[in-house]
Amino acid sequence: MSGAKNCPETPRQKMIGMMYLVLTAMLALNVSSDILNGFTLVDNSLHTSIESAELRNSALYTDFNDLFKKNPTKVGEWLTKANGIKKESDELYNYLEKFKVEIIKIADKEEADPNARTIKGRDNLDAAGIYAINGGNGKILKSKIDAYRNAIFKAYDGNPTKQELYKKIFSTDPVPNSKTNEMQPWETSMFELMPVSAVVTMLTKYQNDIRAAEAELVQYLKSQTDAADFRVNKIEALVIPESRFVFTGDKYRARIVLSAVDSTITPEYYVGGSRINKGMYEASATSIGLKNFAGEIRMMGNDGNTRTYKFKSDYMVSQPSATISNSDLNVVYRGIVNNFSVSVPGIAPENIILSVPNAKFVQKGPGRYEITTMSEGELTVSVSAKIDKTVKEMGSGKFRIKRLPKPTAYLADKSGNQKNSGVMSPDELKECILVASYGKDELVKANFQIVSFTMLADGYPVKNIEGTRLDAAFISRLTKGKTLIISNIVARGPDGYNQNLGVLIVKLG
Repeated sequence: MSGAKNCPETPRQKMIGMMYLVLTAMLALNVSSDILNGFTLVDNSLHTSIESAELRNSALYTDFNDLFKKNPTKVGEWLTKANGIKKESDELYNYLEKFKVEIIKIADKEEADPNARTIKGRDNLDAAGIYAINGGNGKILKSKIDAYRNAIFKAYDGNPTKQELYKKIFSTDPVPNSKTNEMQPWETSMFELMPVSAVVTMLTKYQNDIRAAEAELVQYLKSQTDAADFRVNKIEALVIPESRFVFTGDKYRARIVLSAVDSTITPEYYVGGSRINKGMYEASATSIGLKNFAGEIRMMGNDGNTRTYKFKSDYMVSQPSATISNSDLNVVYRGIVNNFSVSVPGIAPENIILSVPNAKFVQKGPGRYEITTMSEGELTVSVSAKIDKTVKEMGSGKFRIKRLPKPTAYLADKSGNQKNSGVMSPDELKECILVASYGKDELVKANFQIVSFTMLADGYPVKNIEGTRLDAAFISRLTKGKTLIISNIVARGPDGYNQNLGVLIVKLG
């Protein structure tokens, strides 16, 4: 064996070896006619599937458009998306068809079938690579498939299962070489040294996938027109009144609705046999008492039959009235806060409007008011209410305005204790001030201010004082057992009037 290695090959041996290598390569590249016939059978089967899918898709679009005609508001958004998918599907499908024709033209030249169904050079290994790889059209096709896949992803937003499925079907990721196991571009694996018959079949397979994806996606979009609908097992007619309490001269209004009804479909509404517009029922309230009414709602079902849903309701009509009361007294005192409560049957407190001429008022809570006036004579409190975006007069009340009752004069010490008689020491008197009030059992709250008073004691000159504090020097001259008389006490109330409060007597102890 070692001697054979050192023996040089003759030119004949070299030629025979070279011919063997060429023959082996030719045999390896040769594709049997049975395999090529198999590709043709698969391609024909795929075309049959495509024709069925196109018929199915056509019916889907017809159905979709019919739904749009019946309910454009509900279906419009989804039909627009479906038409967008159809446009993108047709564009990629037609580009694949052109791609096949161009490859066959390279293989069959002037004998090429413009429909890409009959291929003479089925075993041609160069045509696909020339057009797709050398011509750069494979990269263009890859980008178009990627764009179509992304469009499907967008349409299936929120449905990861479908997105993952179509990621695999329209994948253009690099694939490993079957011999070297190295990763190679998608277009290389598809078109390099591939028989024309195989390439055409693969491209037809993509066309079939497009039509199948289009059909499934359009059906999905069509189902979304009902995705937000409520599913109920009972449908009822409802009457929703703006108010069930109506005053004479006003109108009773109520909205009649079908519960769980589709907002984009308008049923027909009838009350007492007469059709009403948009489910809004109105009736003039001309007499007092309970009023009844009844009717029905008619709506077309999906089967084309009209369904009827009956309803009945009632409302109360009464005279406008307002309850106005002075919470404290049955009169109004000038110059102080008078507490009032105001209510209107059937009207919420926040919809009550008060009018009090020649007075000030402040709302202190629902139906509660503080009213202050400096007027004489009578106070008129008028009440209105907001009803149906209008203001209606509800009534009024009149109250006599009186001056404040005369208070009582007291001597108040530093702790606020009050006395109007008794025995007090000089030191206690010096710490006191003169006040006027209604005492612990007061029915009316009012603040009085002492204006002036006179201090008298037997054997001493009279002392006139302005203000509230006693004269300390006068008190210092008094001896135990003496009587201090405080007279001519004048107090001014919040009503602006001065009142003489009489005499206060204290014995010094």
